[in-house]
Amino acid sequence: MLALGLTACTVGGEPASTDPVVQLGAPGQPNRTLTPEEAAELEVPEHVDADVTFMLDMIDHHSQALVMTGYVKARTDDRDIRLLAERMEVSQEDEIDQMARWLQDRAQPLRENGHDGHGAGHEMPGMLTEEQLAKLEAAKGDAFDTLFLEYMIQHHEGALQMVQDLYKAGGGQEASIGQFASHVEGDQGIEIARMQSMLAERAS
Repeated sequence: MLALGLTACTVGGEPASTDPVVQLGAPGQPNRTLTPEEAAELEVPEHVDADVTFMLDMIDHHSQALVMTGYVKARTDDRDIRLLAERMEVSQEDEIDQMARWLQDRAQPLRENGHDGHGAGHEMPGMLTEEQLAKLEAAKGDAFDTLFLEYMIQHHEGALQMVQDLYKAGGGQEASIGQFASHVEGDQGIEIARMQSMLAERAS
């Protein structure tokens, strides 16, 4: 059978799309095309408190990563570490801007005394303690490279845990935050694998 998308006229005379809406079936079950009446009753998920908390916490989490990458230029000449840090700075600064816009678009205030990457906030998964940050800041050369990779893996794994905690709390259903959380999960997962490979190369 061939499914065709149809159009209907709205009250204002503008055509409105009535393309078929397909509901995904459970594992092993076929998908089902909803009737126009069923599709009209579908509710678009809205953000919940867990989404807001996730975005606020992730801004603080990213901010500490920027503190860590900020140490790189003065402490290592390793080209791979420098390129990795530069990529992280670009992506995480961009994501902080995205998260701030998401909050502002939903009339959610940003934290007035946001974390600067030090001290408060290390209760979030993966956050470095003051002692770890001080140890990283004091290191140079090969010792810095190893610590940077180890600590950034810890930090990234914490971000992945935050995404899982978001879903467990019932968040991530709104389309935009679901896409963002999925991007964080995918991007940081790739970077973890890359950093683990870099550590293995240095140990061999």
